[in-house]
Amino acid sequence: MQPKQPLSHSPVLLYNDHLLPAADLALPLPNRGLQFNDGFFETLVWAADTVRYLSHHLRRMRAAAVALHLPLPPALADAPSLVATMRRVTAANSLTEARVRIQLWRGGGGLYSPPPAAPTEYLVAALPFQPNDQPINQAGFARETHTFHTPLSFCKGPHALYYVRAGLERQTRGLDELLLLDATGHVAEAVSAAVFWVREGQLYTPALATGCVAGVRRAHLLAVAHQQGLPCQEGLFTPDQLLAAEAVFTANVAGIRPIERLEGSTFASAMHPLLGALRQWETDETS
Repeated sequence: MQPKQPLSHSPVLLYNDHLLPAADLALPLPNRGLQFNDGFFETLVWAADTVRYLSHHLRRMRAAAVALHLPLPPALADAPSLVATMRRVTAANSLTEARVRIQLWRGGGGLYSPPPAAPTEYLVAALPFQPNDQPINQAGFARETHTFHTPLSFCKGPHALYYVRAGLERQTRGLDELLLLDATGHVAEAVSAAVFWVREGQLYTPALATGCVAGVRRAHLLAVAHQQGLPCQEGLFTPDQLLAAEAVFTANVAGIRPIERLEGSTFASAMHPLLGALRQWETDETS
C-alpha cells in the first residue's frame, strides 16, 4: 500500500476539456445539473497508470448515457480516451494514485424538457486515493430509507438524495454501516457499496431488481468468482437469509470491508477462507 499523497498545490480540475485551478471554476447559469439533477457521476480509481476496472466503468457510463439520452463527450467515450483524460487530470495534480470523480450533466437551459441537441458538460476532479479494507464493526438495516428499481437506479447520481438520507440515518444511529432494503423488504446494498455474503460455499449478492447501484466492484467480483468456478447467486433475499450467512462484506472501488456485527448477529467475516480467496483472485487478475 502506498502512503497517502497530499496535494502540494491547489487542486486542478478538468472542466469541459480545459484544465483550471479549482479556485477559478465558475459554472455558468442556467445549469441543468444543479436545477434538475439532469446527469450522473462516476467515481473511479487511477493506479498503475490506468483506470482500475476500466471495462466495468465504461460499460456503466455508456448505459447511463443511453438511459439519460446524454451523449458521452469524446474525452470519455472510449477506453483509450478515458484513460488519457484521467492521466491528464492526475498528472496535473501530481498524483500517481487517485480517486477521480467525473460529473456529467446536460448543458443549456429549459424546464423539464431540455433544448434540442443540448451538449453534455462535464467536470473531473482528482484527490489522493485512500483504500479502505477495514472491518465494519457495527452495521444495521435502514429504517427510514429504501431503494426502488427504476430505469436509472443502476447508475450513480439520479437517486443520490436517497443515499444522502441513508448516510444521515447511519450517523444518527451511530453505526459504521447501514444496509438498505428495497420497498418489499429485500436486501439491496450498503450506503455506498455493494453487499455480499457467503454461505455453504456459495457467494450471494442482491439482484439489480432491488434498485441497487450496478457497482463496478460488484461486477468485477462476480466475474472473478465465475472465472474461478465459485457458485454465485444474484437474487431477492430477505434480511433473515443474510443473517444466516457465514461471512458478510461490502465492496466498492475503495476496498472490501468485512462486517463483524449486524443487528445483533456476529460474523467472523475477515477470517473466512472464501473472502481471502476472492481477494487473492482479484490480486492475481490485476497483477
